[in-house]
Amino acid sequence: MAFDPAKQIELFHAAINALDFPAIENYFAEEATYVSNGVGDLTGRIEIMAAFRRYFDDYPDQTAENSLVETLTPLSGRSVWSVRATHSKTGKPLVREGEETITFNAEGRVTLVEVTDYQEF
Repeated sequence: MAFDPAKQIELFHAAINALDFPAIENYFAEEATYVSNGVGDLTGRIEIMAAFRRYFDDYPDQTAENSLVETLTPLSGRSVWSVRATHSKTGKPLVREGEETITFNAEGRVTLVEVTDYQEF
């Protein structure tokens, strides 16, 4: 069966929604890059996972939904999403909407995530 980037993005996001950190980590290639106007540029699986853990320590109740997931190329896809969460220490609500383009390598691991928030985060 051919690799389906859109399906892999859905599975990747399901792991994130479940806070399944071993599965999330397994998705990232060791040399992956994560670019986000919200969290900055991250390089390497270790740095990316540390940022994920910090973020979910702050926002453990996050709920995220995709309104669109599409394949762009044989190894990339795009999702349009919305996020709702509450900061665990301040109680401040977080509402984010944006999109991301995810690129995979031949092994199906994420090599690049480019996040664009539609408003300032």
